[in-house]
Amino acid sequence: MPETNQDIKRFFKQTLKLRHLRTIALLAEMGQVSRVAQELNVTQPAVSKQIGEIERALKIPIVQRQGNRIVLTPVGERLATHAREIVQQIERAEFDVDAVHRGLGGRVVVGVVTSIAPTLLPEAIRLLKITAPPAVVSVVEGHFNQLLPMLESGGLDLLIARVWEPVFREGIEQATLLREPVLLVAGVQHPLAGRQEIEWKDAVAWPWISPAAGSLARQAIDAFLAKSGLAFPSGHVESTSLPLNIELMRISPFISLMPQWLARHHAGKGDLTILPLQMEGVLSEARCYWRKESANATSNLFRECLEQASRQARFAPL
Repeated sequence: MPETNQDIKRFFKQTLKLRHLRTIALLAEMGQVSRVAQELNVTQPAVSKQIGEIERALKIPIVQRQGNRIVLTPVGERLATHAREIVQQIERAEFDVDAVHRGLGGRVVVGVVTSIAPTLLPEAIRLLKITAPPAVVSVVEGHFNQLLPMLESGGLDLLIARVWEPVFREGIEQATLLREPVLLVAGVQHPLAGRQEIEWKDAVAWPWISPAAGSLARQAIDAFLAKSGLAFPSGHVESTSLPLNIELMRISPFISLMPQWLARHHAGKGDLTILPLQMEGVLSEARCYWRKESANATSNLFRECLEQASRQARFAPL
């Protein structure tokens, strides 16, 4: 048997450690040793040492430098794919054992903006029902400016929303769950579909499907267009109904905004096309908000479920 095959077998049977898996998984996501070190709360030399340990044991390069970024070799990419899966399974096992040990039930009321619901809520609810079967989840959809007063008054336990600018309220805690770009989409028969380059003035020449006037999302879009000297198109439709929006784009030349995961999912099915324009990070960050004094143990558990779901979404292949 060639020496390289023996080295690979020895690596997986004797050398490989969990810290190696966490490092290579994060390196595939972040592409910079400094960011991986920050995420793991270790020094950059410690990260470089772990990469070196892997390469020496395998006797195969797993990374190569391109400017200030680290790019994985084909072997490194394959190793990172398995590392992500293993790290997710270990984190899920830790979460499940802890939650079952606590034996929580009760009720949690979650307010969520529509664009976030399909990305994080299904997996978070699934995790909650596995670990705390008696728990009840009540979901209220709306836009941020509607839901925030409900959270402050105690009508909601948690609020999940995309943010445009920092929003701080006394007595309200918050944490980032996910960063995901928002993309411009249209029906596959739209006159702009298939074009390699378009400008924002081309996009606003067509009718849009819009978040509600006065909502945080609409304010962010208005401000983004205003930087280019453009105004939101007149004659728009205000809707947060995903089935309605997709059907409108199918039969009429409407344009809309959609989170990357959802946009690529529907583009892959042939429902929509993604237009080549960038929102430059607008509305890309999803955050969770909760009352600081809340003593709802089920709410705290569901927040952990959301964090677990967000990690899985972050590592999911696009």
